[in-house]
Amino acid sequence: MLRHAATLLLTRRRPTLTASLTKSRYFSADLAATETADETFVEAWRKVVPNIDPPKTPSSFMKPRPAVPSTIPGKLTVNFYLPYTSELSGKEVDMVIVPATTGQMGVLPGHVGTIAELKSGVLSVHNGNDVTKYFVSGGFTFIHPNSVTDIIAVEAVPIDRIDSSLVQKGLAEFTQKLSSASTDYEKAEAQIGVDVYSALNSALTG
Repeated sequence: MLRHAATLLLTRRRPTLTASLTKSRYFSADLAATETADETFVEAWRKVVPNIDPPKTPSSFMKPRPAVPSTIPGKLTVNFYLPYTSELSGKEVDMVIVPATTGQMGVLPGHVGTIAELKSGVLSVHNGNDVTKYFVSGGFTFIHPNSVTDIIAVEAVPIDRIDSSLVQKGLAEFTQKLSSASTDYEKAEAQIGVDVYSALNSALTG
């Protein structure tokens, strides 16, 4: 009986609780600015040691976070970096599609802030009727709420510069290595080669 009564009470209260949570939920752009952790630290420091200037914290040397625009811009700003060069810097485009580990991810202006790991695959940059495709071996994408996206890849090459005959040769070699591998290290190394060359082959045939 007590268990039944408790269930009834929880059932009756749930809509009220849900409604209150819904009413108190806001979009991030609607929230008022709050004090940063650095300002809180400085205030606490001055209360304890008012005659000594507070030490600098790491946040003191960081640039302020860009404000989230009240309206969604018409273009997405993309920065595409490699360890040895910058493929795109401040490029305004309509959309990018990245090969995230969870699947192909399309990024448009106004996308929510997200961090995604990249797998081997095709990254495409869309601007009007122009589509530029790159093959990336892996990396990360940082999608900011102010319609700026940073893409960091280990290796990347335009699709039209890939030699399909070399891809087929590499895939055959690593497939042979995988079948003849005797240690776990050899198997892992060969499997990585098969995965990368298979992704390259899919990028060319797809």
